[in-house]
Amino acid sequence: MQINAQIATYKLKRPFTISRGSRTLAEVIQVTIEKDGKKGTGECSPTGRYGESFDSVLAQIDSVKGKAFDRSQLKALLPAGAARNALDCALWDLESDNFPDGFSLPERIQTAMTVSIASPQEMGEEARRYVEQGATLIKVKLNGDDVFERLSAVRAAAPDTTLIVDANEAWGDLDIEATIQQIAPLNIAMVEQPLPAAEDEVLRHVSSPIPLCADESCHTADDVDSLIGKYQMVNIKLDKTGGLTAAFELEQAARAKGMQVMVGCMLGSSVAMRAALPVAATAVLVDLDGAFLISDDVQGGLNYQNGNIVL
Repeated sequence: MQINAQIATYKLKRPFTISRGSRTLAEVIQVTIEKDGKKGTGECSPTGRYGESFDSVLAQIDSVKGKAFDRSQLKALLPAGAARNALDCALWDLESDNFPDGFSLPERIQTAMTVSIASPQEMGEEARRYVEQGATLIKVKLNGDDVFERLSAVRAAAPDTTLIVDANEAWGDLDIEATIQQIAPLNIAMVEQPLPAAEDEVLRHVSSPIPLCADESCHTADDVDSLIGKYQMVNIKLDKTGGLTAAFELEQAARAKGMQVMVGCMLGSSVAMRAALPVAATAVLVDLDGAFLISDDVQGGLNYQNGNIVL
């Protein structure tokens, strides 16, 4: 089994801003595994928020070169995270005929289109462009500033569109219950990770008319029990779970506890977005527009039309 890894850089169509900063490029690591004349490809996005760097992820990938392993054995070799994700997805790609009997993908999957942080007017304009392109689900990135004003501008530009909110842990200095009550009349379908993961115990005592979704607070199936009473939904990202194998485990664990499932992504190419489709196929919410946001996707990339991934 031969493993190769390289860094790939994609230019974003426009700057992408969340509460932790702004980017104009999407840098990823792409991994290929060749075995018995077949090749599988996976992709990951190292995330500083989780203590990862490109050097550390490449070192983890290098540590398993020369070893023979399957997806189950890989879980014992590497911890959950970006490196294991790229390798696990490459193995799934290599063995793509191994999905369960009866498994199939729908013809299209609705995906959120992301409005990143800017002035209320600019965010409204970006939402308007998405609506003109046929989007029916919009994800609004926010920090702790001008929450109501920014959301109001987006809602005015997209009056009939489902809106979900992603605070990326940025509402720690706000009165969280008052903030949620203030935005509730804007018909928000979900609020994602309003508080830092280390401070989200407060949510047990918050009365929220809007469902709350765990992102930074939920990486693998082992986290699910700690989320009960704080969140009603989990955002499954392959870069957090450490691949599709563990993503299926998290999905099963969350559903067993009565939680809804969302599927999200980091910025990246269609290689990463396609790998998450098996979980996205049955998710309540899907946010896999990462490849739509870059200007030079891989050859044969996913087809985005009218707010859907057309398969």
